[in-house]
Amino acid sequence: MKVKNLGLLLLASLTFYACDDTTNTLGMSMLPDSDAISAHTMTFDVTTQSVVADAVYAKTDTGYVGKFTDPEFGDYTASFLTELNCTEDFKFSDILPDVYEEYYAGDTLKGKGTLVDDKVEGLRLLVYYNSWFGDSLNACRMSVYELNDQWIQERHDENMQYRYTNIDVEKYKGRLLGRKAYTAYDASIPDSIRNATDENGNPTYYPVITFDLDTEIGENILELNRAYERGENNYFDDADHFIDNVFKGVYVKNDFGDGTILSVDRVDLEFQFRFHYVDSLGVALKKKVNDENGNIGDDSTYIGRQSLFASTKEVIQANQFANSEKLLAKVNEKKWTYIKSPAGIFTEATLPYDSIYQQLSKDTLNAVKLTFTNYEERNNIQTFNMGAPANVLLIRKQEVKSFFEENKINDNLTSFVTTHNSNAVNQYHFPNIARLVTTCINEKKAARAKAEKEAGENWNEETWNAQWNAENPDWNKVFLIPVTITTQQTSSSTTVTTAIQHDLQPGYTKLQGGDPEQGGQKLTLEVTYTRFP
Repeated sequence: MKVKNLGLLLLASLTFYACDDTTNTLGMSMLPDSDAISAHTMTFDVTTQSVVADAVYAKTDTGYVGKFTDPEFGDYTASFLTELNCTEDFKFSDILPDVYEEYYAGDTLKGKGTLVDDKVEGLRLLVYYNSWFGDSLNACRMSVYELNDQWIQERHDENMQYRYTNIDVEKYKGRLLGRKAYTAYDASIPDSIRNATDENGNPTYYPVITFDLDTEIGENILELNRAYERGENNYFDDADHFIDNVFKGVYVKNDFGDGTILSVDRVDLEFQFRFHYVDSLGVALKKKVNDENGNIGDDSTYIGRQSLFASTKEVIQANQFANSEKLLAKVNEKKWTYIKSPAGIFTEATLPYDSIYQQLSKDTLNAVKLTFTNYEERNNIQTFNMGAPANVLLIRKQEVKSFFEENKINDNLTSFVTTHNSNAVNQYHFPNIARLVTTCINEKKAARAKAEKEAGENWNEETWNAQWNAENPDWNKVFLIPVTITTQQTSSSTTVTTAIQHDLQPGYTKLQGGDPEQGGQKLTLEVTYTRFP
């Protein structure tokens, strides 16, 4: 009874390990002495290094804007562009009443419609945010630009990598729409408004930065839509036609202030129209004031506001993160490694698959444990410290691109997630990556068998192995990546993972590891296996 395939995981042996002290030999007496199973543990060395993330895939409806400088990693700036969605077959006539008009029904004066006139009274761009990192009272300034024609030309390009955080947003900068000074915490808002809730107890205050735009922009949109209603264009058929022909979108950047990063939830284009107050017959009401001659004042009117076009998941939103060169200095430190978000540093680990196969090819792997331990950081200089990322993904280096672009979740085969244990040991612990090890070893075994068959008598093990490693330099490498994990409860109250994305919030930690020849240390891969003598 011998097992020679390292990729075979024996359920029996796994069950054997799950038994308690009173049952762990159950059934073993039925086997001949020569087939007695023995369990062992062996450790292997793992080397690690820091690598620059450079750019990460960020398909998100959150925009990040601001600048933050850290004494360890230098500064990084965040900016974003976003299109605004237009619902299909949008018509202003569906949301606006008619222009006010008086008429007589017999001797009775009546009115219909409440719109003062068919024009835009004002236009505002609203940048909503609900959280931030850094100093809430730091003085900042935000600039908003309309996207230019180059964006329209390139947004349809299938090869354009606008979802990656190294997108050059500056080249899409069109005319300036507005600038606004702000602090993340708006001290001008009274507590009565800030703490107000609706009847269900939900907060009604939403932090927002408001830009008053040129009313001519709104007038142009209204005129084009009236032409659409007359059948003269197709600009409001859907979001694509609207973006291509009416309003391209906006580019939002920080141009003053250091120390605050806003997380923007939504960008709205808000239209303002003037309406009449009317009585029960629809007749415009007069102001209850008289001038010195006793004349009744002007009609009573008010401004109505409505957000009609907004950033949503259905349209493109792209974030740019730019790190200073000081980040490279941290990557080049050899006595340890780092992980840093957003789009900062990953830790790369080289796993000893060849050594495991050479020593345990006739045994069955039960568990393979890998642990990354982080140093406890104390920074008395910086008030707003970046903490260790809460969740990390361990994944084959060669699968990173497809994993995020295809919105995959961990399969516990070649991708695993774990949570930072900060209470006791400051570790990212992966209790069993045996399936990853066997998958990679079997991958090389299959390639070897095929090559040996094709080579026949010309087969040379050493030559092939060198060629394999040269052609597949990443087959034994994994990345440790900060991520955010989205979960939901099923009907059976089970928590399931629905999405895994790159962590775009500021965070970092220093990990044990690095180059042993330059003061670093090797990590340990602990392998538990079953042996059949």
